[in-house]
Amino acid sequence: MTAVDHRAFTVDAVLTGKIAPLGGDLSGKTSAIGKTPVDGRVWLGETGLEGDQQAELKHHGGPEKALHHYPFDHYATWRSEWRAGESGLSTLEGRGAFGENLSTCGLTEADVCVGDVYRIGGAIVQVSQPRQPCWKLNLRFARADMSRAVQNTRRTGWYYRVLEAGEIGAGDAIERLARPHAQWSVERLLRVFYVDRDDRPALEAMAQLDTLSPSWRKTASKRLESGEVESWSKRLDVPPSQS
Repeated sequence: MTAVDHRAFTVDAVLTGKIAPLGGDLSGKTSAIGKTPVDGRVWLGETGLEGDQQAELKHHGGPEKALHHYPFDHYATWRSEWRAGESGLSTLEGRGAFGENLSTCGLTEADVCVGDVYRIGGAIVQVSQPRQPCWKLNLRFARADMSRAVQNTRRTGWYYRVLEAGEIGAGDAIERLARPHAQWSVERLLRVFYVDRDDRPALEAMAQLDTLSPSWRKTASKRLESGEVESWSKRLDVPPSQS
């Protein structure tokens, strides 16, 4: 197990959101993907931040996805890929565009491994899985292919489970306490899932990663059993309006 990482990283913002219409009232869809920075300190419990909401608890939130971390480093890259005046560009003007609860600079998917344990303020958290983008990003950015762009670029961010509840806030140090799977960065997990999709040795290893969330291990096992990659369309494409 890797020793404590003494590099200094800091929480730039802690963000929460309320359930609200998404993509305009006519879409009939709701989400709490729009997060805004909170003032002061906020309690982080087993299932997430106090005051933070999720519209679909089946797919968002819960113990394995209690806290979403998205690198602010990616924002400049996204902006550079947008054409001036293109719809959705204004969404990138402030933090919270991707539904993140933690915003930082200096940590990306290449720097963080599944199972990493961090002390953040009064809480201790563990990386549980990469974020799997969904169709709500398409409505959030008014761009039909945004969920696929996030997946294809693998600029997804990642989730934490909470090992020890406590208060966190902007300015808190992020101190790595343990790294049990140094060979399994979030970046590598994303590459196996979305690029090297039939890498059986990698999938076999993923299925046995004890700190990887059960849903990701289950998907790896299903691929091994069926020899096929699961369909992503239901997750990535906006469903028809129910109105």
